[in-house]
Amino acid sequence: MQHPIDIKTKSAVRRIAFIQASWHKEIVDQCRIAFIAEMAERGYTEDSIDFFEVAGAFEIPLHAKVLAKSGRYAAVVGTGLVVDGGVYRHEFVSQAVISGLMQAQLETEVPVISAVLTPHHFHSHDEHQNFFFQHFLVKGKEAAHACADTIARLQKIEALTQERIAA
Repeated sequence: MQHPIDIKTKSAVRRIAFIQASWHKEIVDQCRIAFIAEMAERGYTEDSIDFFEVAGAFEIPLHAKVLAKSGRYAAVVGTGLVVDGGVYRHEFVSQAVISGLMQAQLETEVPVISAVLTPHHFHSHDEHQNFFFQHFLVKGKEAAHACADTIARLQKIEALTQERIAA
């Protein structure tokens, strides 16, 4: 079983934060379900993941940054579905969310994994509903892979750094 570590303090007990937007919840839930299953395959139990639900994707970056800064998490994952709903321009929200997630990880040095989808065209008919319902299962697995892989690679970097300091 893998044990995520705190890159800065080398604490053996680190958790993963999973932030989920509540818009299109029945679709976005699929990402969480697949993420949990795939992380279990990689040795992480559901008990090591804290779940947070926010109103929409626009709220994910702030929560990601606050959670990353807490020192409690080895990684933060955000998932949501940004669609052109007419209130905000789709491009504005999409750009703000993705840029905010990148900024959060660069400022905190805690991986922030994005499973936020921003389709250019989304309609509430069955074809798109079914496609994205299934596609979020794929994105959940991909997010789990990226999460576990990034944690492991950062652990290796930290080990190399510590070896050089000791030498």
